Amino acid sequence: MRYAIDGRYIQDHFPGIGRYTYNLIDALARVAPDSGFAVLHNPALRNTRYNIAALARYPNVELCQVNVLTFSWYEQFQLPISNFQLLHSPYFIKPYLLRIASVVTIFDLIPLLFPNDVPSARTRFFFRWAVWLAAKTSARVIVPSVATRDDLIARLRVPREKIAAIPLAADARFAPQSDAAIARVREKYALPARYILYVGINKPHKNLATLIDAWARVERDAMLVIAGAWDERYAGEQGSGGAAVSGRRSAVRFIHDIDDAELPALYAGAAVFVMPSLYEGFGLPPLEAMACGAPVICSHASSLPEVVGDAALMVNPCDAEEMTRAIARVLDDAALRDELRAKSLARAAQFSWERAARETLEVYRAVSSSSRA
Repeated sequence: MRYAIDGRYIQDHFPGIGRYTYNLIDALARVAPDSGFAVLHNPALRNTRYNIAALARYPNVELCQVNVLTFSWYEQFQLPISNFQLLHSPYFIKPYLLRIASVVTIFDLIPLLFPNDVPSARTRFFFRWAVWLAAKTSARVIVPSVATRDDLIARLRVPREKIAAIPLAADARFAPQSDAAIARVREKYALPARYILYVGINKPHKNLATLIDAWARVERDAMLVIAGAWDERYAGEQGSGGAAVSGRRSAVRFIHDIDDAELPALYAGAAVFVMPSLYEGFGLPPLEAMACGAPVICSHASSLPEVVGDAALMVNPCDAEEMTRAIARVLDDAALRDELRAKSLARAAQFSWERAARETLEVYRAVSSSSRA
């Protein structure tokens, strides 16, 4: 069987989707040596994160250069895919007018569930229409969690039998780190021996306001580190704890330009990682933190319980006091931290890109068989 995968989304503008696509292709090549995979890519699209050419080291991977940009009308009829069993699109804006079967990955419905993240009504309408059309014109829909599957069923009436929930995994580089690596990151960012970590953007559904409110009440000798991309449109949403925290600036550190290569050591050095989100299509940061051996406190919302299982302390994301108590408990109890670290590593080991690739391949084969019938 020969399958085409749209690798044009392996680009800097789509860091999460690019990571998913690259890791999936890499794993598919390893678990299915008897299948062929054509990776459509456009060198004109900026990509500083992943070496697409390295995928050609696998004899069953073919790199197909195309001159079609993402978000282009030309992708509806100019992609060279007629000789393949199917096309897998890792994004809902995809070729809809196809003569071969297609599979699409949809990660979440955040613009529909959290309209404050996307203030434009026109953009929200387009998102709803495009996701619906992607699901309608695809033979199967892959989602990263049961929670996202249920959202598609409830919000867009996608048939349950059409959806495959396939969990993601952390990159292999997310693993326990040496003391020296942790020390280098602490020195570079002037971090104390004990810090609480959050990794992610500051969009409203990430619920940073509640985390900052909770941290303002934690009277401990430690620092809250907020690492990741920063959108100035939401910079003022700090919650009632913002003023309290501003009185002790040394207790909070914002790192907006963290290098991906430094993330594993940043995770591994944390006294505790906190994920306060109101919603996640999957939630890679807590899984990455667990893979590095960090204790985790996690919201019990949406897909997050699927990710962390019983390996984290679960909290109500809308209850700052409960979050405060959980943070203080982990900081004060060394035995609990050790227990959570061990649970984190065991839980993270249950997720792998090889597993994701095998389950994705099952979808490909089922679609190919149906299209030939």
